[in-house]
Amino acid sequence: MDGFTAALRSALVFFLVNLFVVRGDITDGNAEHLKREHSLIKPYQGVGSSPSSQWDFSGSTLVTSSYVRLTPDERSKQGSVWNTVPCHLKDWEMHVQFKIHGSGKKNLHGDGIAVWYTKDRLHPGPVFSNNAHFHGLAVFIDTYSNDDATDRSFPYISAMVNNGTVTYDHGKDGRSSELGGCSAEIRNREHDTYLAIRYSKGRLTIMVDVEDKNEWKECIDIGGVRLPTGYFFGASAVTGDLSDNHDIISMKLYQLMVEHTAEEENLDWTKIEPSVSLLKSPKDNIDDPTGNFRGTPLTGWKIFLLLLCALLGIVVCAVVGAVVFQKRQERNKRFY
Repeated sequence: MDGFTAALRSALVFFLVNLFVVRGDITDGNAEHLKREHSLIKPYQGVGSSPSSQWDFSGSTLVTSSYVRLTPDERSKQGSVWNTVPCHLKDWEMHVQFKIHGSGKKNLHGDGIAVWYTKDRLHPGPVFSNNAHFHGLAVFIDTYSNDDATDRSFPYISAMVNNGTVTYDHGKDGRSSELGGCSAEIRNREHDTYLAIRYSKGRLTIMVDVEDKNEWKECIDIGGVRLPTGYFFGASAVTGDLSDNHDIISMKLYQLMVEHTAEEENLDWTKIEPSVSLLKSPKDNIDDPTGNFRGTPLTGWKIFLLLLCALLGIVVCAVVGAVVFQKRQERNKRFY
């Protein structure tokens, strides 16, 4: 009996250790491949307006040897940096190291950074200095609340997928069109702050590392997302009456090694329309204090809990069965 119980315990420990290892690898970049043609890395030699440049910039953007400053801590500035090479990866993960800092006191700073994966590039507009009717994905690091009635804590990180027909509502901080989001204290930090955007097999996952603990914290995880290939990565920022320094330290794109079915491989991924399959409309977020979708597919953490409960149930049943079997054996011996 003791040997049987020990074996069960060993199996449980092995399962839990391996499950946590898989979860820990979700955004560590170890198994992925860095794509330099889509990465912005010091000393930014590929940034400029020459024909061979892989990154271009506009507006108030200033390129130094240590950072790419999209806007200085001054009013009414806007700037952006864009990859000139379209991305044809089906599965990818973008790691963004950024810094938002300035002299403004609490609630007297703005407006934030947006990270883009869109059909068009260098199209100035009213949404964090980019085109409002974009095609593709936007991730907003919003540092100022325009909605006086909001119950959210800012800075706030959110995501939006658009096919050119949806308008970002500045007055409500994009709440009616967002896919989800989270609050994150990212301003005036003395340590590095990071954002990870993963798109793989129709699932969008956004994580942050802003506590100087060298670990990712999940912000958004949603399935049913369809994004085409051939779009461009970029980042932009804007200031209005309030301001901040908005710096990009690096943008590193990793190719995820994922197997697809023959049907998926034969698709023309450049013709996919950006969309999200949801059980409720994004507009329902207006009355949802969490800003998240309750009807979305199970997240990795929920799946883990379900698997753990199932495994514990099996272990308990096995132990109870073994005890009952042993008792019967002992009782049968009394009759001989």
